[in-house]
Amino acid sequence: MHDQLTKKDIEDMEREIEHRKVVVRKELLEHVKEARAQGDLSENFEYYAAKKAKNENESRIRFLERTIRTANIVEDHTSEDQAGLNKTVRVKMLDDGSEETYKIVTTLRGDSLKRRISIESPLGKALMGHRVGDRVMVEVNSEIRYEVEILAIENTGLSEEDTIRSF
Repeated sequence: MHDQLTKKDIEDMEREIEHRKVVVRKELLEHVKEARAQGDLSENFEYYAAKKAKNENESRIRFLERTIRTANIVEDHTSEDQAGLNKTVRVKMLDDGSEETYKIVTTLRGDSLKRRISIESPLGKALMGHRVGDRVMVEVNSEIRYEVEILAIENTGLSEEDTIRSF
């Protein structure tokens, strides 16, 4: 499955790759050299920590490059009053009357603990294109379904907190 990303997602990942290659890679190589210079590598925690950080940086670069290479570019064509990408939607769960607020984002920005749901999640897919007052059936799988009512939609856009998640 290919991630559905916006042009902005791609730009942010390219910026991160550039920063990691030009700045972080150089710093981490320097840390490895300094730790290696301390002598005995068999019990040199600083050396192993520096090598681990260097390897994690290289893994992140490969992950981002692969994600960009295999991504499907998506655009949001919803109108201002429709639930869509980078919009915050308040819904009422019709089974128990509780209210929840979610921001609809691309896959790599999704974080359910921070109430950012992916456009590929069951709820994200169901909400896309609907308006305040609409009742929407969310199908998790063939056995689990629930209905929500859209109470409010706000075009909040991306913020500093809507970061591209790690692996």
